Amino acid sequence: MTDRAAVPSTPEPAASPWPVFLTASVAVFLISVDATVLYAAFPALSQAFPAAPASALSWILNAYTVVYAVLLVPAGRLADLYGRKRMFLIGLTLFLLASLGCGLSGDLWVLTGFRVLQAVGAATLLPASLAVVLGAFAIERRAIAVSLWGAISALGAATGPSLGSWLIDLGGWPWAFYLNVPLGMLSVWGAGRLLRSTPPEGAGLGARLDVIGILLLMAGVGATALGLVQSESLGWGSATVVGALLGGVLSLLLFVWWARRTDAPAIDLTLFDNATYRFVNLATLSFGMAFSMMFFSYFLFMSGLWHRTLTEAGVAILPGPLLVMPTSVVAGRVASRLGHRPLLVGGSLVFAAGALWSVLVPGLTPAYLTDWLPGLLLTGIGTGMVLPSLSAAAVSRLNPARFGVGSAINQAVRQIGTVLGVAVTVALLGHRSPHLTDFRTVFGWEVALCLITAALCLSVDTRPRQAHT
Repeated sequence: MTDRAAVPSTPEPAASPWPVFLTASVAVFLISVDATVLYAAFPALSQAFPAAPASALSWILNAYTVVYAVLLVPAGRLADLYGRKRMFLIGLTLFLLASLGCGLSGDLWVLTGFRVLQAVGAATLLPASLAVVLGAFAIERRAIAVSLWGAISALGAATGPSLGSWLIDLGGWPWAFYLNVPLGMLSVWGAGRLLRSTPPEGAGLGARLDVIGILLLMAGVGATALGLVQSESLGWGSATVVGALLGGVLSLLLFVWWARRTDAPAIDLTLFDNATYRFVNLATLSFGMAFSMMFFSYFLFMSGLWHRTLTEAGVAILPGPLLVMPTSVVAGRVASRLGHRPLLVGGSLVFAAGALWSVLVPGLTPAYLTDWLPGLLLTGIGTGMVLPSLSAAAVSRLNPARFGVGSAINQAVRQIGTVLGVAVTVALLGHRSPHLTDFRTVFGWEVALCLITAALCLSVDTRPRQAHT
């Protein structure tokens, strides 16, 4: 393997880092919204494409998730090798053009194709944006900056269904995509003016791109995600699902074998020798499942059992997401002094308490303020403590040359958790008339997953000290 000690030094932080942060955060907010906005769009899409079965409509969401998960890690490597500003602008431009194409699409499969292009742009953009933020701030201020970056990402994902329901009721489903264009253009303008064209930091790791490793990783993550997605409609015992999952596992094993034998692997597996990085990614998987299950189940509960309209359901789940940002601001300040473990463990337990409230209290008779809101607020506070802290903790011990790929691995793990959480939720609630007991089972899964997250995070140590490789 190449000498990992020969790494570039940390770049000088920007004189005014917050404009850089704002530029990166606008883009991240948009791609986070797009990951969840279509949860609220399925009724409108069913009306727009009445001949399409539900299984075909589901691929508008699933194709985005699968491609996004597959490409995050290779895109992180590209950001390290070829420059953060370059990959940020390429990814954002592609994302905006694809968003415009989605809104103009009059055919289901054309729309799905543009969603794939959106995912390519989003996967290219996300790791570059975090690397840009990390490079703009001095080491002692990165915990706060990255916690805020993660909070904006979490806020976008959390408010996606609520924002989508309002836009769709206002102007139809295309406006769920048109929103990206004007806001994204502001980010493009800011990136062109504010981001510095520094030499690619990955050059010291060997500029040759590991194409074989990337293909094996894409095949492994893609086949695994495809198997999980298809389990919703075909069942876990289906030959297609079993074959995809086995093919994914085999490809990932081959990737590990290859990565240990090539000079410049797509992923430096020595990253996982660090216990903090290893446990953070396991916790990201479990919390990613709980987070996605919460959204699916809460939206379906409001619309299915309490018979709220699309906009009413979106507004009803909004108070929780609105707590993410202020909670994350406080969490970032705590992390800069105490590290992320208190936030990760405590936040997971707070989220679990909110999910447990949902198991025990809400019934068939609507009582929003007394039966629903307390649990929703607890999950919002827990999300604000955990989700940004996972993003920050994942890169807290990495050399700057590995910021891009390190964050991309963590985000890809979160996407895999999302796909798995969606699959479990649909398996439990996907029949025509889910009952209250079915929803309580889903909420119970969320409790268990958050307890697992808390246990994993007991081993996470990011208390402030001198950064090292």
